[in-house]
Amino acid sequence: MLRKIIKIDDNKCNGCGACASACHEGAIEMINGKAVLTREDYCDGLGDCLPACPVDAISFEEREAPAYNEEAVKKAQAEKKSAKLPCGCPGTKAKAIRRESSIPQKAGDTPSFLSQWPCQIKLVPVNAPYFENANLLVAADCTAYAYGNFHYDFIRNHITLIGCPKLDEGDYTEKLTQIIKNNNIKSVKIVRMEVPCCGGLENAVKNAIKASGKSLPWQVVTITTDGKILE
Repeated sequence: MLRKIIKIDDNKCNGCGACASACHEGAIEMINGKAVLTREDYCDGLGDCLPACPVDAISFEEREAPAYNEEAVKKAQAEKKSAKLPCGCPGTKAKAIRRESSIPQKAGDTPSFLSQWPCQIKLVPVNAPYFENANLLVAADCTAYAYGNFHYDFIRNHITLIGCPKLDEGDYTEKLTQIIKNNNIKSVKIVRMEVPCCGGLENAVKNAIKASGKSLPWQVVTITTDGKILE
């Protein structure tokens, strides 16, 4: 039948696996480091995988393809719940990280407060269980290197997203809008460097909050290049 279905540009695909994680129907698999539409009858044509792709390698096309098989999809989803199956690149598989605060640290050890993986804006899924009632931290990646107590003062009790608007291609606004719009986010904290290019990260978050149609408490913290909080 003639219908709308996704198309993956093999030349653009960088093999991150974000689309495979975002495809709830399981139509996309990672083969030889590339995303491949392996089950056309699993693709509903709604495009949940599109905003997950950091390099715009996925688009829609209208062509002859098998009809969407909802029954087969539900059966496959049920099987996944009872079996551990690979889902894209292992490094991009969403997971929560539990921290045992009661475990004593060795002298000189600094505990990690990162509570989820992945944390890179381009790789994190749009929907994940750890976003429920989350205090969101959106930080420029340099801030964790410049500010020594970053884990304790900022990452602790937050879901962390990092990025660099100068080095990453594209704008974060659309991805952040989907995260804020589709999840119950409680608050957003932006941590940026004092350098002008970090303004792109701050603007992306502000625009995303506005585009989501939600009213959220938000805060901007600026770190100086010598590792201090700018008052």
